[in-house]
Amino acid sequence: MLYAVIPAGGSGTRLWPLSRAGNPKFLHDLTGSSATLLQATVTRLGPLSPPEMTYVVTGVAHAAAVARQLPELPEDNIVVEPSPRDSCAAIGLAAAIIDRRDPGAVMGAFAADHLIADEKAFQETVAAAVEGAQTGRLMTVGIRPTHPETGYGYIHVDRTGTVTEFCEKPEYERAVSYVDSGDYLWNAGMFVWRVDAFLAELKRQQPDLHAGLRRIAAAWDTGEREQVLGEVWPGLTKISVDYAVMEGAAAAGKVGTVPGDFGWNDIGDFHTLGDLLPGDEAGNVVLGEAKNTALHNTERVVVVPRSGRLVAAVGVHDLIIVDTDDAVLVVPRDRAQDVKKIVDALKESGAADYV
Repeated sequence: MLYAVIPAGGSGTRLWPLSRAGNPKFLHDLTGSSATLLQATVTRLGPLSPPEMTYVVTGVAHAAAVARQLPELPEDNIVVEPSPRDSCAAIGLAAAIIDRRDPGAVMGAFAADHLIADEKAFQETVAAAVEGAQTGRLMTVGIRPTHPETGYGYIHVDRTGTVTEFCEKPEYERAVSYVDSGDYLWNAGMFVWRVDAFLAELKRQQPDLHAGLRRIAAAWDTGEREQVLGEVWPGLTKISVDYAVMEGAAAAGKVGTVPGDFGWNDIGDFHTLGDLLPGDEAGNVVLGEAKNTALHNTERVVVVPRSGRLVAAVGVHDLIIVDTDDAVLVVPRDRAQDVKKIVDALKESGAADYV
């Protein structure tokens, strides 16, 4: 058994206009399963982490929706951060709270918006990572790459299973060399460690951040929680856990990995969804009510009809069409990553209602 910590933040800008700042992708059912990505994450962690050992770290704007979607979680296991301070503050706060309640416990951090095809293999991989964490190592779950993906980070692993380097998202040629070498895994952002081991490494590398999180955790189960949180949180370093802790820990030989092969996917855009979900004989995929679409002579078109209007397309191919109450998106599938640029432009123009 382990404590599962699920950071649930971000807005999924490449899935706009379906995913918005106030209704991000982890709150949506993107697979037609009737479960949202967040609910699916909690369910597959269930055999390893019962509700009382599962924590979700989320923002003020999403806390109520998270509580509605996860009624089985104790209310106090939804950790609400006043503002985004990146993943290290979110994960670190959960670690500090767990450490006060159960010193020496093992926790795992798992994103709220990933897809896993083989849940049993996933659970077995995480269980192996727990064994490694019990020795004091900071463990990652690395994914065996199936192709030279430029949208993922990589980790370099030596023959002993020790992670020696965290690598940024590479250019295509470098990604090819990573995959061909057999020495690299995709960095899935899944971490497993003893909370005391992680907090000791955080203190070594980020002493101010560590001190701030410890102060908040000390007040968490008291009447001073909100006061201390309001005083300390805004001044915490805004940094990812990879940069803050894991890269330095890897350089010191303190990071291990367990390779995973369980059908992992980080749903980054609508093109990816089009590849993952079943379609018709022409490769067209409808994410929603098929009765709200009319397609004729189309191929490999991804349609997301969410407004209630009929979405019709004739004689087109390799397109994404997303129809919501207040916005319509049309983009070629090979430009799906560029949807983020629309969101950036809307923010710059002050059109906050659309993001």
